[in-house]
Amino acid sequence: MPIIQSLDRALNILDLFDEHTTELKITEISTRMDLHKSTVHSLLKTLQMHGYIDQDPENGKYRLGMRLLEKGQLLLQRLDIRTVARKHLAALTEQTGQTTHLVILDGKEGVYIDKVEGEKAAIRYSRIGRRVPLHSSAVGKALIAFRKQEEIEALLNNYRYVVQTASTIKDKEALLLELAQCREQGFAVDIQENEAGVRCAAAPIYDHNGQVCAAMSISTLITAVDDIQFQQYISMLQQETESISKLLGFRSVG
Repeated sequence: MPIIQSLDRALNILDLFDEHTTELKITEISTRMDLHKSTVHSLLKTLQMHGYIDQDPENGKYRLGMRLLEKGQLLLQRLDIRTVARKHLAALTEQTGQTTHLVILDGKEGVYIDKVEGEKAAIRYSRIGRRVPLHSSAVGKALIAFRKQEEIEALLNNYRYVVQTASTIKDKEALLLELAQCREQGFAVDIQENEAGVRCAAAPIYDHNGQVCAAMSISTLITAVDDIQFQQYISMLQQETESISKLLGFRSVG
């Protein structure tokens, strides 16, 4: 199927911006896109006219426009699971003082769609909209471990095992063994695999069709939470994810 070149270019311009690159000069955009400045200028003006790109009047740099936020809010409103799960995230955080996350699968990554910061917060890098790897995070493992084998194989096909720490899983064989353990115990953990000094646990959330639609996690500092307390947190986490699944219409067998 042929693509519309101008639309493809416009979308690629939007993809240039992220948490590290919030503003760009037209020359920088032109260089990164390998396009003439006049072409880039036309694309930017079109995006600006529709509110998807904004220009700082003081330095002339371009940045993402508010229309993207409006559309993002519409998407979040459509994610009913976020509304259903919110009080359970808050309850677990209130009981433990730890940060909790709600994550969905998008492509071959997880995406944070909600977060409740705990007073004893272990990590600061997470934010709503940020992506998280599947192989090195508890929540990533929980998102894929409880799927059908063919789905898991498809997700891991050409998957890149980026090493985050010395403890990160580095290949498919090791990850499959870990996923089997996740299924056996009903939850996933990562012990300093995504961030040094941090230990996390995650459990799947099922929809009315019995499919994993999200996962919920809790993050702790190894120096602040011992093994016994961590296991208690896991039990509490599972209670909350089971409650969320039931509210979404899931009925377990047996």
